Formats: sequence, C-alpha cells, structure tokens
Amino acid sequence: MLKILCLCKWVADEAYIRSDSSGLLDFSTVEYRINEYDRNALEEAVRLKREYEADITAVTVTTPEHGKAIKDALSRGADRACFITSPAYADLEPAQTAAILAAVIKEQMPVDLILCGEGSSDLYASQVGARLARSLGIPSIGSVRKLDIENGEIIAERKNLNAMERVAVPMPCLAAVSPDINTPRIPGIKDTLAASKKPVEEVAELPLAIEEKRRLKRTALKYARIERTVKMLPADAAGIKELARILVSESRKGG
Repeated sequence: MLKILCLCKWVADEAYIRSDSSGLLDFSTVEYRINEYDRNALEEAVRLKREYEADITAVTVTTPEHGKAIKDALSRGADRACFITSPAYADLEPAQTAAILAAVIKEQMPVDLILCGEGSSDLYASQVGARLARSLGIPSIGSVRKLDIENGEIIAERKNLNAMERVAVPMPCLAAVSPDINTPRIPGIKDTLAASKKPVEEVAELPLAIEEKRRLKRTALKYARIERTVKMLPADAAGIKELARILVSESRKGG
C-alpha cells in the first residue's frame, strides 16, 4: 500500500487581520486555518488514493492550542494524523521545522511520497520541503502541476520558464505542488463528523535544541497601502510631451 504523508502548516487567516490607526497589523483576534497551498497537497493525496491503494497521514508541527488544524486536515480526506506539538514550537523558522519533521519521520513514519504546498501564505519561504527531503536523503520536485505513478516512480509535470518539464523520480520522494494542480474541496458535514473518529498520534516535544536566536521575530508589520494619482492628458503631441515630463520628474524623485 502506498504511504502518503501530507505536510500541513497552520497559518493566520488574512480575513481576520485588522490594522490600527498607525497602520500596524493587529493579530490579537485572528483566526487560524490550514495553509491554502497545503490544501492542494491534501486534495492531490486524496486523488491518488482514489486511483491507487494508498494511506494518507497528515502531519503538522505547531503549538498545543492549534490542535484544530488536525481535525481540518482529517476532514479533507487524510486517514490519520500526526500532531507534533510543544509550547516551544512557536515562531519556528523553516530549518527548525524541517529538522523536527525529519526526526519524527525517520523514527516512526515509513513513507513512499511526501506532499506539501510549494510555499506558505505567511512566509512563502519554500524551504521546509526541500530541507526535509535533504535530511531524509530522498529526491524532491518543486512547482508540480500534475502527478502520476508509473512502475514505482513519480511522474511529475512542472513549468520550467516558458516550457513544461516532465520528470520521473523514484520513490520515496517529496513533491511540492503548485495551486494549479487542483481545486481543493470544501469539507461537508459528514466529512467533519468522520474526522473526529480518525486516529491522531500526538508527539510531544522532541529532544532537539531550538535556538532562540534563530526564531522568527516580528519587529513590525504594517498595512500596505497603494496610492494612485490619476491625471488626464490630451491625446496629442502636447499630451505626449507632458507625459514624458511627468515620468522624468517622478523617476528623479524615486532615485
């Protein structure tokens, strides 16, 4: 049976983020959700399960209060979940997250295919997947838009500059999928109810040193505002000359 592991990150829902009068973003009342790019990975895992005999495990590294992420992942089609949690796992940077995942997978999770989103909606560093694959000593493919399995190999299509590239990778391997690969389903009531009956393994804090100086620290985060100045110019030689003057003037201000 094909063993599929889906990585899921729990991120702030942008719809709940507000800004104060100074323009600083307020996260005090924010809700959290599964990273939208990881939803594509879960949906692709479910598709592969329909076509091949497969077992799907969703795994996340986060702090204890974010356990809701597990139920959400299970409602989207995962058969079981692994909740790697500790209060020390707040504000991890990608290398730390990858190290924690690698430690757990090496110890207790046999896997044929690891799926993840190509980035996260909060950082979009695109580092965890590649670093995890390196730690496990398996090949990785990024920006995957289509996946198939043939003769024990993953056949992946991805965009490469102005062309489409088709590659074959032996399993076990890791694939970071792009949003173009599918459209994730919205879980129904039956899916949500079934999620509470699926097995969840909780892994407590691992004996890995989390260097405080390497944690992500948010010093400031401001609301981005774009202001546009519109000026109507006549469609004649005088208008073109005035446009050139404005462009030269603005470029000098920016330089």
